[in-house]
Amino acid sequence: MKPITIGMFAHVDAGKTTLAEQLLYHTHSIRERGRVDHKDAYLDSHEIERARGITVFADQAVMSYKDTTYYLIDTPGHVDFSPEMERAIRVMDYAVLVVSAVEGVQGHTETVWQLLHKHRIPTFFFLNKIDRVGADADRVMDEIRMHLTADVCSLTGSFANGEVGEALRESMAERDEQVLDAFLSGSGDQSYWLQTLREMVASSAIYPCASGSALQDEGVVEFLDQLHLLTAVNYDDQAKFGGRVYKIRYDQNGVRLTYMKALGGTLRVRDELTYRITGSEGDEQLTEKVTRLLIVNGTRSQPVDQVSAGDLFAVIGLSAAETGQGVGTCTDKLDYELVPTLTSKVEYAESLNVKDVLRAFRMLDAEDPSLNVIWEETLQEIHIHVMGVIQLEVLQQIMKDRFQIAVTFGSPEILYKETIANTVRGYGHFEPLRHYAEVHLLLEPAERGSGLAFESVCHPNELSIGSQNVIRTHLFEREHHGLLTGMAVTDMKVTLLKGADHNEHTHGGDFREATFRALRQGLEKADNVLLEPYYLFKIKVEIDDLGKVLSDVQRASGRFDAPQTTATHAIVTGSAPVATFMHYSTELAANTHGRGTIHLSFGGYDRCHNEQEIIERKGYRKDADLLYTSSSIFCAKGHGYIVPWDEAEAKMHLL
Repeated sequence: MKPITIGMFAHVDAGKTTLAEQLLYHTHSIRERGRVDHKDAYLDSHEIERARGITVFADQAVMSYKDTTYYLIDTPGHVDFSPEMERAIRVMDYAVLVVSAVEGVQGHTETVWQLLHKHRIPTFFFLNKIDRVGADADRVMDEIRMHLTADVCSLTGSFANGEVGEALRESMAERDEQVLDAFLSGSGDQSYWLQTLREMVASSAIYPCASGSALQDEGVVEFLDQLHLLTAVNYDDQAKFGGRVYKIRYDQNGVRLTYMKALGGTLRVRDELTYRITGSEGDEQLTEKVTRLLIVNGTRSQPVDQVSAGDLFAVIGLSAAETGQGVGTCTDKLDYELVPTLTSKVEYAESLNVKDVLRAFRMLDAEDPSLNVIWEETLQEIHIHVMGVIQLEVLQQIMKDRFQIAVTFGSPEILYKETIANTVRGYGHFEPLRHYAEVHLLLEPAERGSGLAFESVCHPNELSIGSQNVIRTHLFEREHHGLLTGMAVTDMKVTLLKGADHNEHTHGGDFREATFRALRQGLEKADNVLLEPYYLFKIKVEIDDLGKVLSDVQRASGRFDAPQTTATHAIVTGSAPVATFMHYSTELAANTHGRGTIHLSFGGYDRCHNEQEIIERKGYRKDADLLYTSSSIFCAKGHGYIVPWDEAEAKMHLL
């Protein structure tokens, strides 16, 4: 049997890690069951996790059950660490979504579900804490059907020892015509129904739901049997090797560990791995030798000579592969949708060497790319992107424990962005003595959330493909400052119209200078727009509280759809700026005496509701930004001279 990767997910405190401990115990992977509240959980092995009682890192364990190997990944349940969770999702074969039978479907439960559903990860539900006062499995099943999926089917009393009961067969028949025929005719035997159920789970036509108490070890062994009977994978050992990177870590000696999943083929120590990186001259193919392979199980790692399709493992020897990167026959790189909406400045003592501080944050940035560590050269400051305050507290502890560096952070601020509302042309020329490059760009507004896109219509006879690729690389090598607040420019299509170089005088950085000047010169002529992050929200309240909620949304400059109402409750969906809505959950709880619930998810960027106020508060001076200038440099009589942006177009060499 091929190894199967199973991910554990939940809203914080639903009992996910406790269930994982029980599964490991019953498969004899651990001798004693740990507990989060006792600070001895096997998969919460980091000191910071045990101190806080939450999962911060997506750590893995290996367990064997009835001749099948399972890789179990315990993911963070706190929203501040959801990017870590999302990166792990993309290498999972199946997921277990733990829902408290007391609290029911909570905010982060919906966020997790949306990701699992989007990436079509077959999912099992486990209703936990059924022994607790207030537990109501039927009510929570109704919540799952209403808020997550109507295709959830209970296994309780209808699936045991491989026998598919009448109620479960009926649920299956409702979702497939061929299965319906077999159900009505009574033609299928138990092997047929088991195989069909397994296929329907794998295709996400059905989402099985079990229940129990992880803490009291009720229903756990039965659930383990159900997982074993209803999960299967199909990987090809004979194919050429291909894999996916899902995590980067540095060990205590600073050795880079590249965690990946083998999607096909076999990889051996001393094999060479090929993957693509973005270098100074555009996309490059890098080939490096595998020096060690490790199977990681909690805090332990076991060296192995080879790994095969389906395995999760760590590689030593790769210097530049990033999270989401495909290697071998997998040549693409994944994008992730959970992105921070806050930014914060790193603060540290003047006695510290900034290079040491920055080096440590660069390592953390490789491990968590959503941090997007930025060194602001002009301000001599380090800035990072974060999901929330808890993440900053954890980062502060990590810097102290791992690097012995004491840091604090400035108050998190909203991460704004900028774009344009009209089409313009930008011109850049860079010609100090013995240097030469000229670039003409077309800048066009693009769809919200599309980021920066590049196209070239420049003929190779005018500018070589190599030079065109260099221009493209420079456009994507860093975020570009907008003119309103200096925040990153996004949602824009950049087309290379023309370019020129010189056989002798064009050097490596010349196109960078000309490209940045062309981009900036175009922004000077554009209708610039400030963007802010928005939440998509779903609020459930008693009908008497509906009016207050709608008033609150309007006060927060939000928008809402027509409420869905019953005799007793109302559900309101819509969007609102993160800036005005990030603390609303506390306000809602107070106004509804804890009876109202809210789910927030990142809804992308849109026009800032208080643009002028933010521009004035930021006080960005575009002419003082040393990284960017809209002026061009021309040469006359052996000397370079500066031409302002509004006069540069007339002096360009290309027509």
